[in-house]
Amino acid sequence: MTTTSRAARSLAALLLLAPLPQPFLAPALAGTTANTGKGAAATTAQKPMEGTRKQQPGAPASVPASARQRPLPVVVKQDGDDAPLVGDADPWLYRGSDIPHDKEWHFGELPNGLKYAVRRNGVPPGQVSIRIRVDAGSLYETDSERGYAHLLEHMLFRESKYIPEGTAIAAFQRLGATFGSDTNAVTSTTQTVFKLDLPNATPTSLDETFKLMSGMVTAPALSASNLKQDLPIVMAEMRERGGASKRVQQAMQQVLYAGQPLAQREPIGTVETLTAATPQSVRAFYSRWYRPDNVAVIVAGDADPATLESYVKKWFADWKATGKLATAPSFGDPAAPADADPKNPVGETRVLVEPDLPPSLLYATLRPWRQVTDNIAYNQGLMVDAIAQAVINRRLETRARAGGSYLSASVDQQDVSRSADATFVSITPLGDDWKAALRDVRAVIADALTHPPTQEEIDREVAELDVSFQVPVEQRRILPGSKLADDMVNALDIRETVAGPEDVLNIFRESKPLFTPAKVLEHTQQLFSGTVTRALFTTQKPGVVTDDSLRTALMEPVKPDAATRTASNAPPVSFDTLPAIGKPQKAISDKPTGLLDIEQLDFANNVKVLLWPVQEEPGRVTVKVRFGGGTRSFSPKDAPYLGLADYALVGSGLATLGQEDLDRISTGRKMGFDFNTQDASFVFTAETRPQDLADQLYLFAAKLDLPRWDPSPFTRAKAAAKIQYDTFATSPQGVLNRDLTFYQRGQDPRFATPTPAQLAGTTAKGFKAAWSKALASGPVEVQIYGDFDKVAAITALEKTFGALKPRSPAPIVPAAEVKVPAPSDVPIVLHHHGDPDQAAAVISWPTGGGAMGISESRKLEVLTQLFTNRLLDAVREKLGVAYSPYVYSQWPVDMNTGGSITAMAQIDPKSATVFFQTADEIAENLIANPPSAEELALVTEPMRQQVTRAASSTAFFMSQLEGATYDPTRIGTVRTILNDYTQVTPQQMQQLAARYLGKDKSWRLEVMPEGKSSGTVAKR
Repeated sequence: MTTTSRAARSLAALLLLAPLPQPFLAPALAGTTANTGKGAAATTAQKPMEGTRKQQPGAPASVPASARQRPLPVVVKQDGDDAPLVGDADPWLYRGSDIPHDKEWHFGELPNGLKYAVRRNGVPPGQVSIRIRVDAGSLYETDSERGYAHLLEHMLFRESKYIPEGTAIAAFQRLGATFGSDTNAVTSTTQTVFKLDLPNATPTSLDETFKLMSGMVTAPALSASNLKQDLPIVMAEMRERGGASKRVQQAMQQVLYAGQPLAQREPIGTVETLTAATPQSVRAFYSRWYRPDNVAVIVAGDADPATLESYVKKWFADWKATGKLATAPSFGDPAAPADADPKNPVGETRVLVEPDLPPSLLYATLRPWRQVTDNIAYNQGLMVDAIAQAVINRRLETRARAGGSYLSASVDQQDVSRSADATFVSITPLGDDWKAALRDVRAVIADALTHPPTQEEIDREVAELDVSFQVPVEQRRILPGSKLADDMVNALDIRETVAGPEDVLNIFRESKPLFTPAKVLEHTQQLFSGTVTRALFTTQKPGVVTDDSLRTALMEPVKPDAATRTASNAPPVSFDTLPAIGKPQKAISDKPTGLLDIEQLDFANNVKVLLWPVQEEPGRVTVKVRFGGGTRSFSPKDAPYLGLADYALVGSGLATLGQEDLDRISTGRKMGFDFNTQDASFVFTAETRPQDLADQLYLFAAKLDLPRWDPSPFTRAKAAAKIQYDTFATSPQGVLNRDLTFYQRGQDPRFATPTPAQLAGTTAKGFKAAWSKALASGPVEVQIYGDFDKVAAITALEKTFGALKPRSPAPIVPAAEVKVPAPSDVPIVLHHHGDPDQAAAVISWPTGGGAMGISESRKLEVLTQLFTNRLLDAVREKLGVAYSPYVYSQWPVDMNTGGSITAMAQIDPKSATVFFQTADEIAENLIANPPSAEELALVTEPMRQQVTRAASSTAFFMSQLEGATYDPTRIGTVRTILNDYTQVTPQQMQQLAARYLGKDKSWRLEVMPEGKSSGTVAKR
């Protein structure tokens, strides 16, 4: 799907909690992970033939509206040929399959049974990504071992053959790897994976990395001391992940997979089994599954495959297995009740009352999972499945846009943990009439089960899929090795293969004659046929629905709804028929910026443009448009309209285009319309292709100059925001997402999350008034970076942004600058409705803001990382009171105030005092004593590698140069970024700590369970 279409269909995403603010460095480095990973296999929402999608228990929040997303993960082919390795003659991944072999991957097997796959990849330059996959997760545990797979993941990092106890983080930091991002591990129901992305890989550092990782997996200590240290950390992680969302997840697993191990086997385990663990019992699980013939090593990076293979052999060939590999336990099959109707086998249903969660109805048709032969015919069937689901999802969205019983609905097929082949239907009802919502959704599906779609509907979805397969071909050179490694790991997990992007596209295009109405109808019927149908309804009010009434509603016959089928066949729209923005105007100046080959165009209407054609990013163009005055330009009375714009502003249309038209005009195109509100500007962003750039620019410019104000998107966004508000109170993290920025910005009402009462007072007319002014005001900065023709881009700019009316200054709001919170030792106390053992503690020190302080803000990032390392060591590793404490710095470049250094952790309520005391002690020590050169190097070396990797992407420079057309000093600060992060001294860190981290400058906040006043005054 295009981004525009996908955003419209994923309204339910508005219900998800927003992430907490991240350090200043994070957006600067986003180009390495977020952007370069957006092509090929990363774009799971765009690409249905995705074999690397993780199989996990389905959940309402995790069931996307996209089509069946399985095999043939797309991987990058690099220029040049690598010599074939011994295993390439008969690669183990492709045995029994006719899928074309991806020749960039080289395969091998060691005599001890360990399998490996290696490949060359130069994105980012110098990096090598290593993955060690153990074919064992929580489903491999016995009843008394629940949680052991995940516990082992922790203990292997604790101490092993080459890593003394508690030194793993520092060991990998010395190699330039950042803990938590470059160094990580994950345990699922079916696998455990150890991950490391090694920057600046050299023969020495590669050898050391393989040595350390091999020792972790092949020779961990698993001592009583290790267990004693790691058990509190795992318990803290369990506590942090509790609450209402956890209860929903558990209920869903118990209902949907009733009678199967998956119903009870969560990777985190149970308190009882974990506290009963002994070194002997943990080692027994380790010995059963951690053996060479149950492990695969995957390596992708900037090195010769034969060299990578040599390290695998050197460090893993001597690993010996004892006895035969244990037989994997049965994961069981879904089964219907004995009295179920064979034509509609409704089984278990459950109603869960959660007052703080939005109403959500999930039902699933389940079939037994069976390992398939991953061949071309199988994938062609998946393509038809994808089209069938896409047709239904588009109809469901059309029905929701028309108003009525549900806010959003989607269907999605997933293979879940090798336990079930399931088709999920997820519904967010509006109001109390859940029966109407269920009936309306089932009616749309019933029509799809009864009547074949038109060829026009099919062709539309085929066009969408075609572009999603074509984009990876165009962008094959820019997919990072870390994504390739992850794709291979996940392909192994679901027992399928990988294929190159050209092969995927060719198979798809050669299969188009198969995509007929009759075939799509056949696959639709298969998707909604199964062994049993089960359902979970999460409701806010008791008594609205019962288990029996839900089961009865699913068993009732439903009349097919053909209205959405008719609506989906509306005629296409064309850019050629859209009104002109205005009279095209040429730029009044075109000059180099002096940085790389980036040029600046200025138009007479106060629009400025940064252009950077880069052939090294083939097939990808990123467009960013900054305009207006951001949050601070809104008055407090209009502030509730800010949060509604993410969906309503884009969805309300432009020129003659409504929501449906926006979907249609982008069919078969790669176009986007992401929107973001910043402190002092608003931003449109899209990733597009060279052939779609001109029309992408029209969409953005027309939104500014020819906005349309359809009321339906506003109504839906308002309903979603009201539903979402209650979800914030379910956990400490939710409360922080809702309120932390508000308190960091001196309780400025513009930064507050609007309450349901405030939302109730908003109107479509008020939304139009507030955003009409915002769209028309303030200068405009356009950035276009990537693979495009400069002359053609300038021509398109002359017709779009150059043709805009002259831009007036952004509105000036009284007290536009944000306030600084008053220092206080007495914490602000907020409350959540979640589990009584959950709390959060925050301590924050105001700093500053403004472009003149960018260099200092980067040094503050170094200081906060030093702080994080010490906090992590103290409250996680030593005290075990928090799972993921961290410290981050915010520095608003467009404002002179509003910055802060913030330390936080999720804890149990009685540990708030410990957290605050520890944070104060660390701050005081940083003020009193400079860090050692060795400690500082553990921070600056990973930062050096982060910056170096990020600078290989245009997205890095796009982020750094935001606002540079109106503040040219920002161009100069790009040249100093590496020095700012790495050329720092212990004395500078001490000086910054003294300037900002004084105890008399901080303020505190606690999020406590309802009914508890404050953790800092609790009796201990």
